[in-house]
Amino acid sequence: MDNPAFLNPDQESQHVSMYDVDWEGPDDPQKPINWPKWKKRGIIIAVGAMRLTTPLASSMMSPALLNIGRDFPGTSDMILSFTVSIYVIGFGIGPLILAPLSEVYGRNVIYHVSNVLFGIFTACCGLSPNIGALLAFRFAAGFFGGAPLTNSGGTVADLVPVQKRGFRSIMSILSACVLMGPVLGPIVGGFLTEAKGWRWIFWILTILSGITSTICFIFLQETYSPVLLEWKARKLRWQTGDPLYMPKGQSPKSLNQLLLTAITRPLRMLGNPIILGTSLYLAVMYGIIYLLFTTFSVVFQSQYGFKEGIGGLVYLGLGVGTAIGIAAFGKSSDAIYTRLTTRHGEAKPEYRLLPLMPSALAIPVGLFIYGWTSQYRLHWILPIIGTSFCGFGIIGCVVHLNILVRLLAANKILQASIQTYLVDGFTSYASSALAANTLVRSLAGGLIPLGGLDLYDRIGLGWGNSLLAFLSIIFASSSVLFYTHGERLRKNSIGDN
Repeated sequence: MDNPAFLNPDQESQHVSMYDVDWEGPDDPQKPINWPKWKKRGIIIAVGAMRLTTPLASSMMSPALLNIGRDFPGTSDMILSFTVSIYVIGFGIGPLILAPLSEVYGRNVIYHVSNVLFGIFTACCGLSPNIGALLAFRFAAGFFGGAPLTNSGGTVADLVPVQKRGFRSIMSILSACVLMGPVLGPIVGGFLTEAKGWRWIFWILTILSGITSTICFIFLQETYSPVLLEWKARKLRWQTGDPLYMPKGQSPKSLNQLLLTAITRPLRMLGNPIILGTSLYLAVMYGIIYLLFTTFSVVFQSQYGFKEGIGGLVYLGLGVGTAIGIAAFGKSSDAIYTRLTTRHGEAKPEYRLLPLMPSALAIPVGLFIYGWTSQYRLHWILPIIGTSFCGFGIIGCVVHLNILVRLLAANKILQASIQTYLVDGFTSYASSALAANTLVRSLAGGLIPLGGLDLYDRIGLGWGNSLLAFLSIIFASSSVLFYTHGERLRKNSIGDN
């Protein structure tokens, strides 16, 4: 039996004594951060599989939009684009509910339930009898597919020491999974549509979801400390018959109060100027990237006469650019951060933002190349090269801004009291900050693409993409502001959320 040496001395004089159940020191083998590496690797592989599978579904049907339109006559171009982007909106709304629930019931149950429901609703997409049903099922699949986007950050935080969580760490690989999924999806989706029809896209995704769920059932284990300590306290209550064993730091609030606080926290965190600023920046980036996802197939099929299968290959430009970005920033980001920390004698979150500047500039360059070369139907490799610049820039923006949000969340915790750590600790603030970030960017990623084809029809591919490039330049200037004034904004905005 566990040693019940957790009696609070201040309570011994009272009529009722409580036993605070905690970890048995920092090296407790039951603590997730001290688990063996093989067990951690299995959990992280399962999380990575989820973060690849659900983003893959976001864009896999993009090359099939014209085919879907032929099967559902009378569907407008805007509604066809919405079948892709409504999934992304579900991505943003789902974590607002699922992330707080994971902080109450644990991460595992949310992962498993979400995986199963994602698979069910994906299969329903393939059975859709009309465009309305397809939209409804796509939203539901996106809602539950969003669970690993924010919760996986908490899982890694439970397992990996802070000093090992830099750019080249596990979180960077998981971020790459989220970005590579939408790039790889259309390549497979294009050939599937041409060979078997668009419904086979959803049959393949359902099979892949089943494989991912199986991996998760085998390897995933609960890692969230408050839940594990509650299980430990429950075991002690059962073994001793003493109802006074309680997990250390347990909140006196009711379950309803905890849920309300957790669900509303992401929205309240948008009051932080830096979190709001990074969220809006990422929103514009995601809006642009998903506008490209939803229009690539139409642009290359109409401008260059590509069929669905070959049309899916045009997404490789984004993929190559993303891969180059991962390699380039992976080698430079930590080195720059370490050099600046050594030079100035202190570590600041803003030091992570220096590589953001070339990333921000690469996006408008890519949009100009893509827009004008496709406008004049120059060789098809040229617009694809342009999109590679966009992929390079997007990976840099997403990863570095997300790292900043996590560091800001950690900064909040430094101001928090020890008593509230287990209920409102690092994982809670980080998940909430990321949920707020995900909501804003997913709404933009879902709504901005709706006007993409109309934009191109009205002013052409050249000026349409130039307009997007000018918009990205405006927001690129914010990277300089984050770097030069971020510390002052950060210090002025610390407070309870």
